[in-house]
Amino acid sequence: MQRASALLARREHSRHELRQKLARNGADDMGEIDAALEKLAAGGLQSDARFAEHFVRAKVNKGQGPLKIRHALQGRGVGPDLITEYLDAARIDWLAEARRVRTGKFGAPPPLDHASKARQVRFLQGRGFAGDVIKEALN
Repeated sequence: MQRASALLARREHSRHELRQKLARNGADDMGEIDAALEKLAAGGLQSDARFAEHFVRAKVNKGQGPLKIRHALQGRGVGPDLITEYLDAARIDWLAEARRVRTGKFGAPPPLDHASKARQVRFLQGRGFAGDVIKEALN
């Protein structure tokens, strides 16, 4: 319980992340870990919903798109319903975000040749933007 509280004091964690970290740091009894996590959740100290909200906001501020954010949240054990809820609740104009990220990296003028367009497409794909958004962002 103390170790989990110390981890949560540093930053928000999903339940899955906390469980993994506690198991990795020598806690042998998984039942004990689960009981501690239940107490933390019941006391409002750990919340997957709060974690998802903070995570989405932080990743959008770093210029990441919805596909990458969704994949990262899934890897942290957040349920698909929470992921969809908080991606939708953020009310983000993904086209405007893709344009902002693209112009921040490559400047305002659209790509003139095929090689530069391909480079910008790969960049935006790596950031997690969907194909239709990328196509619009390059126009």
